[in-house]
Amino acid sequence: MHTSVTDSSSEPWDTTIIGGGVAGLSAALMLGRARRRVLVIDAGQPRNRFAAHMHAVLGHEGIDPAELLRTGRSDASAFGVEFADASVTRVEDVSGQQGSGQLSVTTEDGTSHSTRSLILTTGITDRLPDISGLSEHWGTNVLHCPYCHGWEVRDRRLGVLATSPMALHQVQLLRQWSDDVVFFAGLSGPLDEQTRTRLGARGIRIVDQAVIEVLGNGDTLRGVRLEDGSIVEIDAIFTGGAPEPHDRMLEPLNLDRVDGPMGNVIAVDAVGLTSNPSVWAAGNVVSPAANVPVAMGAGSFAGAAVNAALVTRDFDTAVEQAARELSPTPDSEVPA
Repeated sequence: MHTSVTDSSSEPWDTTIIGGGVAGLSAALMLGRARRRVLVIDAGQPRNRFAAHMHAVLGHEGIDPAELLRTGRSDASAFGVEFADASVTRVEDVSGQQGSGQLSVTTEDGTSHSTRSLILTTGITDRLPDISGLSEHWGTNVLHCPYCHGWEVRDRRLGVLATSPMALHQVQLLRQWSDDVVFFAGLSGPLDEQTRTRLGARGIRIVDQAVIEVLGNGDTLRGVRLEDGSIVEIDAIFTGGAPEPHDRMLEPLNLDRVDGPMGNVIAVDAVGLTSNPSVWAAGNVVSPAANVPVAMGAGSFAGAAVNAALVTRDFDTAVEQAARELSPTPDSEVPA
């Protein structure tokens, strides 16, 4: 594993990737195989670091997410990709003309890297409700994705802690994995009768009181305490934290943003291109609901798109240079 940059060239990087999770590593692998000079700057805080096992990822079922990242770094390194373990604080367009291909990337220690293009794959932080014991069980018995964790808690007593309207979708999904499901609606506001009838028709219990504490020891969850002091026994609880994208370092670029069902994120097209033609973004930082396979695919697509853009730019530059060389200069003109 590389922990520092060994390439001493003074030339700008072809691409700098901020974030070394699955999206960033997938992009790095594509670009490394395309013979690009690539730098990955990673702060070492992947979103799924709280989980010991990763599920629903073809070929990697049940492995430690950290192991996938170790393997991914090794794969990318084999094609010359360099790594720097650091946090990026600021990205600026210093080309004089936005998008012409000169960006400056500054890390927390003041180091500056020049790059022709950039891919942001920094992910998000899940901001959980301020409930005692909730964050302590995050990734073990407090979970967020039925497809990622539903099989492991099938047929057990499951709860859904509502924090947004998306919780109604989540609780209906979970009924597929267990017939013992309780919906804690205290944080999301009153439910209308139609919703109550719909959930009740599938045997989902509704608790209107607010949850004030999650009870358990170590990897074992015992239940939740309600505001009246009563306890509801459950074995696992699903909830959704408020996603906080790690994109503040791009504020100087004034990129276009868009509001979605999970918050405000940088606007990108189908291959991750932002409103700056030298900047791409992929993975959870722009798609908070994306699971590991989706983030990997998005990173791979972004990497290929960056290479294609650089290929086009290199040809454009070559054509311009050839035209200048063929143009007559004042010294070569013959006097009339």
